[in-house]
Amino acid sequence: MASSTTTKRKLVLKMSVSLDGFVAGPNGEADWIFRTSGGDDSTAWVLQTLCEAGVHIMGRRSYDVMAAFWPYSDMPIAPPMNDIPKVIFSRKGLKDGAPVDLTTPSLVEAKARNAHQHGITPTAAVLQSWAEPTVARGDLVEEILRLKEQPGHFILAHGGAEFAQSLVASGLVDEYRLAIHPVVLGQGLPLFSGLRSPVDLRLIGATSFRSGVMGVVYQPA
Repeated sequence: MASSTTTKRKLVLKMSVSLDGFVAGPNGEADWIFRTSGGDDSTAWVLQTLCEAGVHIMGRRSYDVMAAFWPYSDMPIAPPMNDIPKVIFSRKGLKDGAPVDLTTPSLVEAKARNAHQHGITPTAAVLQSWAEPTVARGDLVEEILRLKEQPGHFILAHGGAEFAQSLVASGLVDEYRLAIHPVVLGQGLPLFSGLRSPVDLRLIGATSFRSGVMGVVYQPA
């Protein structure tokens, strides 16, 4: 007799983290991520995660930066970023909030500007995938639970820091795929903040890359 139990799809959080647990500098700086990463081996690790996802979810600020970059990129990880459906978490939606200032002197925005000037010409389908994402305006927990009930491959969450912190605090993250970078920031925005109690994790896998970055996968114990 077939089981009537439906397996909910899991929520995977993918983040770059410094050795001392920060996902960004005090003012959101992310240049250290690009300075300490790179290589075919680490790209393949990230690419596998991206290609296995059924939907990308992210906060509004990350959406603004990614929408300005990925459609114009010829990087190996651009196709899954462009082709896989996206859900943007923003109570104000995408029209009312102020866009990210792409003149801010950080490497992420600089890469986005460079993509506009020197990247490839995106197809109409790629542009539409970023221009017309699903927007989740409701309560974070309720929206995540709703996504988990939908069929398909796992939900892949991207930063930024505030959105990632909210997901961690919600207790709904089923798997952490962290790229631990060989850099100590000393101060910044931590990933694991706002927890009501300690969370025990079990190591699922660990991969070292030539750049010195460690790719680790943890699940709640």
